[in-house]
Amino acid sequence: MDDLFSLYTTAVRASFGQISKREMRGIISVMGAMMFSKQPLSDNVLVMLPGVKIGNSDVMPLIRKGLASVIDSGPILHFHHRSFEDFLLSGFFLQELPRFSTVQDRGHHERQLAVLCLKTLVSSKLHFNMCNLESSVTKNVDIQPTVISPLISYSSLFWVDHLIQTQSDTKMMEAVKFMMHKKLLFWLEVMSLAGYIYDAYLILKKALSWKVCVQVISL
Repeated sequence: MDDLFSLYTTAVRASFGQISKREMRGIISVMGAMMFSKQPLSDNVLVMLPGVKIGNSDVMPLIRKGLASVIDSGPILHFHHRSFEDFLLSGFFLQELPRFSTVQDRGHHERQLAVLCLKTLVSSKLHFNMCNLESSVTKNVDIQPTVISPLISYSSLFWVDHLIQTQSDTKMMEAVKFMMHKKLLFWLEVMSLAGYIYDAYLILKKALSWKVCVQVISL
């Protein structure tokens, strides 16, 4: 694999060799999310990660151009060569491109994704009657869940999967508490409309195990 990894190293250096520290932060956030997210994410979601948006612009065009040979060109960003992910997680990558070392920090990226999910769920994006139903007796088959944004759908399904990979702090605990006390019914509505209501119990069970673990550690 050394020859292939050397080729990837040359491509990354040629594409990102002259970028600023702020641009590097955004590129690292996106590459980490591409590896550790539970589903491929769109540019509209990735741009909400730390460092991706810089002023009135963002680094997504830079990433799409720089990684054009290893990512799909469609609206959902993901690597189409598994070997490139192997490269990003290898010791070879760490040795040749130490400036990008944070790409390999799974805990860092899991936390960023957890924060993104929780910020979404505690915001006004998650609200009563997400699909603007005129009647509470509307059948699920008659509902078009496409009005639920990809960010809401992803956050609703995977917030706990990212949460349990992180350590707690006050802001994280407050966000989870707000979610459980103020947004729980709205979240259950989304899970039901998206066809995942039977997964809600397991998700809440994971959240409880994270909370218990955090309390034990704090003692």
